[in-house]
Amino acid sequence: MEMLGNRRLAITQQQAWEALNDPETLKKCIPGCDKFELTGENTYSVGLAVKIGPVSAKFSGKVMLSDIVAPDGYKLTFEGQGGVAGFAKGSSSVTLRPLADAAPAAPADAPADAPAAEGAEAAPAVAPAGCELDYTVQAQVGGKIAQLGQRLIDGAAKSTADDFFKRFEAEMQSRYGPPPAAAPENAEAPAEKTGAVAGFMKKIGLGKKSDKDAEPGAGGEAGGG
Repeated sequence: MEMLGNRRLAITQQQAWEALNDPETLKKCIPGCDKFELTGENTYSVGLAVKIGPVSAKFSGKVMLSDIVAPDGYKLTFEGQGGVAGFAKGSSSVTLRPLADAAPAAPADAPADAPAAEGAEAAPAVAPAGCELDYTVQAQVGGKIAQLGQRLIDGAAKSTADDFFKRFEAEMQSRYGPPPAAAPENAEAPAEKTGAVAGFMKKIGLGKKSDKDAEPGAGGEAGGG
């Protein structure tokens, strides 16, 4: 079985890295997991209940981390035994990268200090910064589970991954708060545009004059036509 995926997380790369290296967080977020304990250097003992189609089993095994490059990612190798249900073993790689909270780049031929054109619309709001997680999984299964068919196994693996990230995102939100909302577009821009047009119309004598701009006696002259 092979699987790969990509997730955008509304937390910083460092926060994601710390969470993905915290046994308690992983235990809480991995579906069916009731044990995730550090037993040696970068080695963990894991226990989890698995259900694939009609087969249910309690797996026990270990996870070992290698190629660790904090906070960019690592590789993990896993193996587990589920009794008569079978076994599973394989490896996975996890990569994190930050997403910059940067404004859209200006055109290449525009000078850096060029003023914005009068009446130009405000730049679109930039999404809040976060990080992106890429993962790959290669696994082999044997026993009763292997007899279920690749389609059922792949479906269960995808469902497990989706469930993990739902729990992970909920856990991160409870720990760090909801992601900041993207800043709304400048609500005053339309009013400024209207004001600029009205000012131009006023200059050429087509705009409606305000009371303070009206000349004294203008009303009388108009009435005496």
